[in-house]
Amino acid sequence: MNDAEFEPSLGDALLDRAIVPGYSRVGIALRRRTWPADDPAPAALRGGRAVVTGANSGIGLAIADGLAALGASTVLAVRNPRRGDEAVAELRRRHPEASITAVECDVSEPDSIRRCAATLGDAPIDVLIHNAGVLPPRRRENSAGHELSYATHVLGPLLLTELIRPLLAAAHGAKVLLMSSGGMYAQPLAVDDPEYRKGEYKGARAYARTKRMQVALTPALAAELADDRIGVHAVHPGWVDTPGIADALPRFRRLVRPLLRTPAEGADTAVWLAATARPLPTGRFWHDRRVRPLHVRSSTRYSEADVAALWRRCRASIGAPDTA
Repeated sequence: MNDAEFEPSLGDALLDRAIVPGYSRVGIALRRRTWPADDPAPAALRGGRAVVTGANSGIGLAIADGLAALGASTVLAVRNPRRGDEAVAELRRRHPEASITAVECDVSEPDSIRRCAATLGDAPIDVLIHNAGVLPPRRRENSAGHELSYATHVLGPLLLTELIRPLLAAAHGAKVLLMSSGGMYAQPLAVDDPEYRKGEYKGARAYARTKRMQVALTPALAAELADDRIGVHAVHPGWVDTPGIADALPRFRRLVRPLLRTPAEGADTAVWLAATARPLPTGRFWHDRRVRPLHVRSSTRYSEADVAALWRRCRASIGAPDTA
């Protein structure tokens, strides 16, 4: 499918190259002037089912709110059941007619993911949004010995997608979204050290490295799921004022707080991708409803062989067959 209709205009692209205007609330305010007011249509997701990880606060909660408003039966997959129940209650107050539930799912832990997948039953899933994220201040590992950012942002989403693939295929046109970050633009693909065992560990760098991996693997996952008519999209939400940013990057938040987007603004493109009836190119990286480049500097470029090697390693780590 041709990307041309989803490519940014020159002015739009320049906003992103300048970073602050493009990633901030300024960028989305300017771009909204060109978006059709009726896309997505009201109740576009009525009769469908959506699962959102990390949905108890911030962007994830805003995504769940947007999906429920459009009629989706929405499942919040959350690590903390109490906070999940609180989020469900909040969303039900806003959307009393909507079906909204929560399931426990720690995306960094394989056993928790498997229990979550079993809990989701056998009804088709139309939308799966991988939003759960971490930014640990020091290097930590999950119970399987994988670095926590890598486990949460890369291996966990791949495992959950693999486990519920039959439910996605049953929807006949499902969409899988990975919430990434513009921070990935500063990082090369860590093919030889995805577990971040070399060099001084920095949480923000680990976060950005694994977000780069998400984006690099999006085309590979799209190819893997193509026969089941499952579209795959990576999404950059911009700079968003969330509890996670306040906890992990307090200095950054203080410096740019007036420019930060609301969670609803950060969720906009994910909700649009999930609900639009327009045919979408799969395997792409999106920001503010447009396809964005994978690189802004030559030093981050990687080869198809690099992506294939990382894909094989990830598939092996989650116990899935090698399809490269």
